[in-house]
Amino acid sequence: MSDRRGKAAGVPSATRRTIGQAIRCEGIGLHTGQPVAMTLLPAAPGTGIVFRRTDIEGDAGILPARWDRVTQTMHATLLSNPAGTTLSTVEHVMAALAGLGIDDILIAVDGPELPIMDGSSEPFVFLLESAGLHDSELPRRYLRVRRTVSITEGSKSASLSPADHFSVSVEIDFGNNAVARQSGAVVVDETSFKGQISRARTFGFLEEVNYLRANGLALGGSLDNAVVVSGQSVMNPEGLRFDDEFVRHKILDCIGDLYLAGGPILGAFHGVKSGHALNNKLLRAVFADPANYEWVDASASVSTGAPMDLPAVAARA
Repeated sequence: MSDRRGKAAGVPSATRRTIGQAIRCEGIGLHTGQPVAMTLLPAAPGTGIVFRRTDIEGDAGILPARWDRVTQTMHATLLSNPAGTTLSTVEHVMAALAGLGIDDILIAVDGPELPIMDGSSEPFVFLLESAGLHDSELPRRYLRVRRTVSITEGSKSASLSPADHFSVSVEIDFGNNAVARQSGAVVVDETSFKGQISRARTFGFLEEVNYLRANGLALGGSLDNAVVVSGQSVMNPEGLRFDDEFVRHKILDCIGDLYLAGGPILGAFHGVKSGHALNNKLLRAVFADPANYEWVDASASVSTGAPMDLPAVAARA
């Protein structure tokens, strides 16, 4: 695949990108269980990523996609604004935008949660590519990590370290033989995201379903939009899309959560049993000290590096 400038696939644009035309989809919210319609619309260079709740009038419905607008991270990433408007489960759409290098877009949604689709980012990648990717003349702005920033909470940790590309490595361990201990890493660009990460679906455990639903979560969850684990077995009739689909989805979540930084990152992320909460705390720690980062325009020195295969899974009980 090449863009209109003839650039090879996998190499990010040096200029800001939006989509060529509006495109719409419908689905249900994973946690609310309610029908929802979402429309992706082109935006002018420099707009950034902005969500708009169409069921709420005026500026009260506007929610910029920013790390400092994250106010809840229980099983999903939720944005809010000063008017009290919220929008949940933004991470899969954010991951698709990050993977395709889209900087400027307006996303209109008629409810409090984005559609879950099949539980991965692949449907959103399809929609965005169907709408067409359009490069502007305005240079992209990258967040360059200048020194390592780490967050540790018990056995969980997350860090961002200086690098001349964006990479994500994750280790998970759920103490369940069906998921077990897995690790994976990828240098993130359009090719690696689409081929290795975007199809990985969200997952959950059957024994947690009653608890989640009693707390108003996972009301729209089903085998059509999540991998469900029961004991040591995967309940989905089609099985897994990858042997290590669980860790690949955790990488997908990290990519989406970190894109709330406000631009693409030049840095190496490493997470151990990290989730939405720790990912956001890490961004807050980065931005807490200006010595941790700098914003730089795209130049010949900005590189994603070569795509890197996910390593073999290390899994054990």
